Amino acid sequence: MRFQTLFTTLLPLLPLTTAWLPQKDASTIRGVNLGGLFVIEPWLQHVTWQKMSCGDQKSEFDCVMSLGQTTADKTFSTHWQTWITESDLKEMVSYGINTVRIPVGYWMLEDLVYRDSEYFPKGGYPYLEKICKAAKDLGLYVILDLHGAPGAQIDKNAFTGQYAPTPGFYQDYQYTRAVTFLGWITRKIHSKPEVFGTVGMLQVLNEPLAWHPDVTATLVSEFYPKAWKRIRYVERELKVKKSRRLHVMFMDEMWGSGNPNQAVKEVVEEGEMMSYDYHKYVKWDTSVTPTRESYMKYSCTAELGCKKPLVVGEWSLSVPDDLQESEMFKIDGADAVEWFGKWFVAQQQMYERSGLGWVFWNWKTELGDWRWGYRDAVRAGVIPKNLGESVKWDVCGGYKKEKREETVEVKAEVKRGVEEVVKMPAVEEVQVQAEEPKPSGGARKTHMARHRSLRRTHAHLVGPSS
Repeated sequence: MRFQTLFTTLLPLLPLTTAWLPQKDASTIRGVNLGGLFVIEPWLQHVTWQKMSCGDQKSEFDCVMSLGQTTADKTFSTHWQTWITESDLKEMVSYGINTVRIPVGYWMLEDLVYRDSEYFPKGGYPYLEKICKAAKDLGLYVILDLHGAPGAQIDKNAFTGQYAPTPGFYQDYQYTRAVTFLGWITRKIHSKPEVFGTVGMLQVLNEPLAWHPDVTATLVSEFYPKAWKRIRYVERELKVKKSRRLHVMFMDEMWGSGNPNQAVKEVVEEGEMMSYDYHKYVKWDTSVTPTRESYMKYSCTAELGCKKPLVVGEWSLSVPDDLQESEMFKIDGADAVEWFGKWFVAQQQMYERSGLGWVFWNWKTELGDWRWGYRDAVRAGVIPKNLGESVKWDVCGGYKKEKREETVEVKAEVKRGVEEVVKMPAVEEVQVQAEEPKPSGGARKTHMARHRSLRRTHAHLVGPSS
């Protein structure tokens, strides 16, 4: 499309595309996710989940419904105070981390919650302010991420806040609720610089349903432009300079949920900052043979073919589930620390040459497996503390002979153009319709399983195997 060509041509020329980024390390994003803080994932923190008396409940929604609102609010308040502390942030800084990505749910704006049919903890927002203020005081750049959308953007995953049997997000009244949340949080960010002064990116939606354009078509044609317009409307109303506006972040087209630029035509205007997220878990890339040699070769030669500016917002050192305890990949192997350390650096270099940088999933876990936990991996000697130097290390040897660029062959139905930009009313807050989603249910599904179900390969993306 002509628009896509124009955007690709203009973006590298825009002087403000690197504004409002980390001051350390020449604006390279080197970060960790604060997963499990405001959106709990039981697979990640099973010990905490049991201590909270959530038992076998599958999500925050289910736990709050089980405990009752009053008990749940007290229980979650204790969790918010203890899961990530200022001590954690200081430790991150000592390891060379300059960025944190904070997943949040729409229920942080409590007026959006249908109290007769939705069950979420109250009182989270003051703790968001507390963690963002501490991050600002330490000079940490912050990406705020709408991780849990109204109605759930994907089915049977606790990261949406509810273990919904079907993805209920893709309809007008749910878009209205999400857009209202984004307008509200944008106003908070710019109105309280003493708290949110280093928040530079706002991700409008984490991991929408992939490769189901029959479900997600309106995500691109309606929700994305509405989200964009609402954020920019608030910023114009507050007279925020273009150089200080938020990077509005979308999942890249390679994720399989459509081209985020398709109906957001304002993106080509000078100074209008947009950014893209892509989650790269090599363990689920079926185009890469799961061996040490192949993982190193891939990480040393690939360059992600995503839109720029790109942030790889999630990745890890994990390997396929059935190989985790194999002689090749077990973490207590004789040379495991040395090899996984090299693979970390190879991936670091891949993500930094592909875009603005990366955010590791996750800062901490209760898995007893440092392949998922940055803090434990550093303490184990796997991840180096000198990230500015490790990006220059020669860990790839002869692997760089055949450079490989990852591209995506998008399915025809995903490419389908949308000609009209949805018009937004010239007001910030929108009345939430009174339609009620049904309480969620379904069987447990882990974070690993949700990625495995996508079965995405990246030299040539395919649809889900299930």
